[in-house]
Amino acid sequence: MTDGLQVRLQDGVLTVVFDRPAARNAMTFAMYEGLHEACVRADTDDDVKVLVLTGAGAAFVAGTDIAQFASFTTGQDGIDYELSISRVVDRLEDVTVPTVAVVRGACVGGGLALAAACDLRVASRSGRFGVPIARTLGNCLSMNSVSLLVSQLGPARSLDLLLRARLLTAEQAHAAGFVSELADDDESLDEVAAAVVQPLLAHAPLTMWAAKQAVTRLRRANLPDGDDVVARAFGSDDFHRAVQSFSAKQRPVWQGR
Repeated sequence: MTDGLQVRLQDGVLTVVFDRPAARNAMTFAMYEGLHEACVRADTDDDVKVLVLTGAGAAFVAGTDIAQFASFTTGQDGIDYELSISRVVDRLEDVTVPTVAVVRGACVGGGLALAAACDLRVASRSGRFGVPIARTLGNCLSMNSVSLLVSQLGPARSLDLLLRARLLTAEQAHAAGFVSELADDDESLDEVAAAVVQPLLAHAPLTMWAAKQAVTRLRRANLPDGDDVVARAFGSDDFHRAVQSFSAKQRPVWQGR
């Protein structure tokens, strides 16, 4: 078992629990790799009919653990990081069985990308969705992650989130169609999620797979390269200073270089 990750199979549902509640389930590189392994299991274990992602405690995933960025010195470090994230996000998107993100609390940064890569999302009213890096780290998303957001939320709403660094409430995400079902509170979320998952266990597997493939192929059909964009943001002085400021609990000062 990967530190910070629980994986369990019960009644056809493979559940991955992000389990670092003290850190609001911020992802380490090991956790990303453990999720990749769970996706492979979902495709190779005939007992798995649905894959569910959820978080322990009061959050889904509060992005990537900032400590993972401490050793970054060049734009290439950012490119390598985003490629590793895209590898996991794409693998999640490619899982052959239906995938459901069950969201309490923060679903931001890398957490939003993971939720967006799932087929369906269920949330309680505590859910918050966004990518506030314009006010925290000064880095950027990969072209692949931006494409996921645009495909789910549209270009206008995606730019609104990214430029204003704001978070959608669960109600707003539900109104936008990003969240399929909204639970009144955290306590009832598991019941709402179960009601979403149950029909998936009985539906035609190949029909659901074909629908997933069609949507995924349409999204990826014209995905451009964006390494130059990632390298400029991750290689900037702004990003390197912001990582240090975050660790020191200080507000970053942006210079645009």
